[in-house]
Amino acid sequence: MVENTLLPFSLPSVRRKKVTAAFDGGRITSDGGVLLLSAIETKIGIADRLAPLINDPRNPLLVTHSVADILRARMLAIRSPRGDVVVRGQWC
Repeated sequence: MVENTLLPFSLPSVRRKKVTAAFDGGRITSDGGVLLLSAIETKIGIADRLAPLINDPRNPLLVTHSVADILRARMLAIRSPRGDVVVRGQWC
């Protein structure tokens, strides 16, 4: 039985081209999951909600990337095909 369910949000266009997601391709893989996760994260703001809970010892005058931006990048990197890459060291 096939059930069609619309996504509760729309994916942003890329260079004026519509982005769509279809899950009827059988057993295939791609980076499309990262696009979907990014759209979901933007919609519900997981990184923005978690960021205030993390102590940030960096000097605010020298900060380029916010804690929310770092969390968001890490979440998407974990989901990417190269998600096994470990980020080492201090806050960027």
